[in-house]
Amino acid sequence: MTLLRLDGVSVRFGDRAVVDAVDLEVAEHEIVCVLGPSGSGKSTLLRVVAGLQPVSGGRVLLGDADQAAVPVHRRGVGLMFQDHQLFPHRDVGGNVAFGLRMRGASGGSSAARVAELLELVGLPGAERRAVASLSGGEQQRVALARALAPAPRLLMLDEPLGQLDRGLRERLVVELRSLFSRLGTTVLAVTHDQGEAFALADRVVVMRDGRIAQAGTPLEVWERPASEFVARFLGFENVVPATVSGGAATTPWGKVPVPAGAPEGERRLLIRPVGVRLGADGLSCEVASRTFRGTHVALLLRPEEGPVLEAECGLAGAPAVGDRVRVTFTPSEVVVLEGGP
Repeated sequence: MTLLRLDGVSVRFGDRAVVDAVDLEVAEHEIVCVLGPSGSGKSTLLRVVAGLQPVSGGRVLLGDADQAAVPVHRRGVGLMFQDHQLFPHRDVGGNVAFGLRMRGASGGSSAARVAELLELVGLPGAERRAVASLSGGEQQRVALARALAPAPRLLMLDEPLGQLDRGLRERLVVELRSLFSRLGTTVLAVTHDQGEAFALADRVVVMRDGRIAQAGTPLEVWERPASEFVARFLGFENVVPATVSGGAATTPWGKVPVPAGAPEGERRLLIRPVGVRLGADGLSCEVASRTFRGTHVALLLRPEEGPVLEAECGLAGAPAVGDRVRVTFTPSEVVVLEGGP
């Protein structure tokens, strides 16, 4: 069942469309992450759903009810910001209980709910701790517990892990997905970090200039970017113009095999670094740089013709900078992009 539906939603600031005729549905118990660079409209979209930003056109529906005349505090949604916005003069328990008190919960039921939520987010017994004594990760957990306290039908997260260090982000995103799955929480989150989004989401939505550039499962978006923009946003750099015909593409790197059934004609071609294979024959390149990535070595290769190529290889026997190598291409790691740039 669809919980949230955006129907042609637009937000304009003067002549500029920050959100441009966006259609989006979020099902009950689904986790949807909206990705995009700064200025793509993702945070504005979140504010529209929360009721903090009026729309210039279109409708926001929650449970099939148009939210046009519904004030923020009546929408039944929770919102958690990047900076957490905890109340420094309240202890942890007071912060988590704030939303419950605003809704008229009794002291006894409020205390029980606070204790339950702190247990859920991994801070059991922390009710009396001062906010100033908390680490960044602990503050994030308290902010999450506060957002969950009134049992919102939709929880919205705005760059929730943006201020945390990489290691902590990676641990917490796994915990968040597990928590939301246990609670059956419906989540709409925005982030610029694709790793965070892909680890958390059931479905990823990539935005560009106020519009949806692509939507799909993390695997679908990763394996089949819809355009050069999406491919480059995901971090892929091996994108070149190509003419596709008869199971191969003519590119600046020569002939490149493409998957069966790939669309033909003048296209843009993506070759994932893992699909650039070192061997005894193929395109001759010089190793321009090599970077240790823990599980593999990332190489930047300079062909005799055409732009530089990103490649990956195993740790054992990785070539040195200045070495000459030859490469071939794995068809399953080649994507003929459907859209334009």
